[in-house]
Amino acid sequence: MPFSPVTLSRPAPRVVTAGEALIDLVAQHDGLLQPCLGGAVFNLSRALARQNVPTLYLNPLSSDRFGQQLAHALVADGVQVAQAGPVPQPTSLAVVAVNEQGHPDYAFYRAGVADRAITARHLNEMCQAQPQLAVACTGCLALDPDDAAIYLPWLQAQKAAGKWRVVDVNLRPSVMPDLARYRAHVMAMAQLADVLKASDEDLAHLQVEGAPVGDPMAQAMCLMKQTSAQWMALTLGAEGACLLVRRGKDIKVFKAREAAAVQVVDTVGAGDSFLAGLLACALHHADRASSTASDSRLTLHQWADSAPALVLQDVLAHALASATLVVMRRGCVPAHWAEVRARLSANPLLS
Repeated sequence: MPFSPVTLSRPAPRVVTAGEALIDLVAQHDGLLQPCLGGAVFNLSRALARQNVPTLYLNPLSSDRFGQQLAHALVADGVQVAQAGPVPQPTSLAVVAVNEQGHPDYAFYRAGVADRAITARHLNEMCQAQPQLAVACTGCLALDPDDAAIYLPWLQAQKAAGKWRVVDVNLRPSVMPDLARYRAHVMAMAQLADVLKASDEDLAHLQVEGAPVGDPMAQAMCLMKQTSAQWMALTLGAEGACLLVRRGKDIKVFKAREAAAVQVVDTVGAGDSFLAGLLACALHHADRASSTASDSRLTLHQWADSAPALVLQDVLAHALASATLVVMRRGCVPAHWAEVRARLSANPLLS
């Protein structure tokens, strides 16, 4: 059954996502591979929609069976698919092995695939057709330097259009043959971001110039100082997460972690859900601030520059709780807004 493009019956999208949608072939204990819907940007899109954020996914999806499954999952969660129909290229594949700690390792098959059958011009045209869009998100495999001609001009255009730009520095160094070129391109994309998200492992792989080895917070500080990002979210696994917020020449750090140990089933999709929770809660608070402001045209950039400390702590806590709920489940099953708020009420985080 063909999938449908954006429909007028749904709320106008506020967030636009661009990047991979693929099938994770997850290795099982018996050696067989189980196909699961995945891809960091695909997961982010679903997680945003489940947290009541009207979201538009830009990349094409395949006419093959996997592509149809990806399309239907997006639509079922409320994501609006920008493309009018499927393309003939096959769906991207990733072979995933999960270790004893629940951490995945990936091998990708992405030559001539559907989600890469796109141009910067087409991405920009689809965004121009939705002038109400406020946030543009990308990252992970969209940071491949071989796709620089697609996503770099698109992100530059979104900057020119005044959107709040979000880059997930979710690195896959094992599948990038030229690491120096890869790191340089990631830094070029990071230079265009208002919001950065990275894990401690991502920063170790990125090797930010001047950053001390083995110190994720110092590495995050260095990355912030080498970009103009307003915010940077740093995830630290069992140690929780931090939100670095630029305040003039200073960078203020907020911290959050679970008060008790969490039973981790696997970590697939945890970072994507964390970022979705961060953005959903930020939009929630920004909307509340705009509704009470004398000037209701308060932009996200303006709000992020002046958001109170209690609000920023709540944004971080909501993001972490969103990730916690995912790691307690098998595969990437993003939580809904109400689930996250319920968990925060029942399990307050430490700061």
